[in-house]
Amino acid sequence: MIYSSKKILFFILLINFTFTFPTLSYSRQFLERDHIIIDLKSGIEWLRCSTGQTWNGKDCEGEIVRLNFEEIQEALKQANEQLGDGWRLPTKIELEGIVCQKCERGNKIDSEFFPSTPAEPFWTSDKNKWSSNRFWTVNFFTGYSFSRFTASKPLASRFVKDR
Repeated sequence: MIYSSKKILFFILLINFTFTFPTLSYSRQFLERDHIIIDLKSGIEWLRCSTGQTWNGKDCEGEIVRLNFEEIQEALKQANEQLGDGWRLPTKIELEGIVCQKCERGNKIDSEFFPSTPAEPFWTSDKNKWSSNRFWTVNFFTGYSFSRFTASKPLASRFVKDR
């Protein structure tokens, strides 16, 4: 079989690209910028620490504050005043995007990028379209999403901002 020079060149470039740029791994999804994690896959910025905690340069300090939806609106208002506009709750898809599939059950988030994250449900901004009084959450103990909580339930949260 005779191959054209274009096919050979394409094959060489494909091999070169494959070895030069390996598949995007979980750890290459994120860039660290002090208290911000840039999510290259989703095109958003995450606050590195859960609501209530502060970044000390190496870890998240303080107690996580679990908030209901009314309290989250106030926390978002404060975050936007203190950190600049644009902070919000992540969508279900965005929050599922930081679940660490390779991590063991009981800690389904990469603690290098998101330290001191509790293995429990976190709020998303998405309502369940079949049960409008319930919101979706992502549980970092199992890595699964659920829609069992109403807006009055205090849960953990982490804020995001579009890039």
